[in-house]
Amino acid sequence: MEAEHHYINRSGWLRAAVLGANDGILSTTSLAIGIAAASTTREPIILATIAGLVAGALSMAAGEYVSVSSQSDIETADLERELIALKTMPEVELEELAEIYENRGLTPELAKEVAIQLTAHDALETHARDELGINEITQAKPLQAAFASAASFIAGGILPLFVSIFAPLKEIVLCQYTFAIIFLALSGALAAKAGGSSTITAILRITIWGTFAMGISALVGYLFGVNV
Repeated sequence: MEAEHHYINRSGWLRAAVLGANDGILSTTSLAIGIAAASTTREPIILATIAGLVAGALSMAAGEYVSVSSQSDIETADLERELIALKTMPEVELEELAEIYENRGLTPELAKEVAIQLTAHDALETHARDELGINEITQAKPLQAAFASAASFIAGGILPLFVSIFAPLKEIVLCQYTFAIIFLALSGALAAKAGGSSTITAILRITIWGTFAMGISALVGYLFGVNV
């Protein structure tokens, strides 16, 4: 028998990478479509796409770092409070741990014995995992999330940049949309494969929302654009 495979250990970087890649494709393409709908020359489209690519990557990295750092700060503060509680009222914390195991289905006697043994092994780690829900897999990693988000945004955003450079100017809006849907579908499929989830659901979700976003961007360009 083969051991079963789990994907939860990828959740931290995979979430940031998927968000970055999809945002890179979608936001850069939407920007290019909006400018292309209001422009009769290629230069403003390329310039806007490059600006969106650079600004988006930096914004994604900063946003991920700040948000995940906030989560990390909360986890650190909770662990410090738990450490103080373990030092000042160990009996109460032991009973609290035993109650957690009892609520999960163990008998009171077994729950108490498990709590005693795990506390003796590593009290803080045990309370972090079973009381606070903090473990090595789910623990916040700001730098990892920031790097994954920025790198994947650039990987996604560079694709519509190539379309802006090489696509025929008269069909550039259609080309941007067509290639963006293809890129988004591939991104959704890869993310689903990496995470072990439904490929069809992932593709439908991102392509439907992507179409909506790009359609609104094109409409804004047509309504408010001037020939440049």
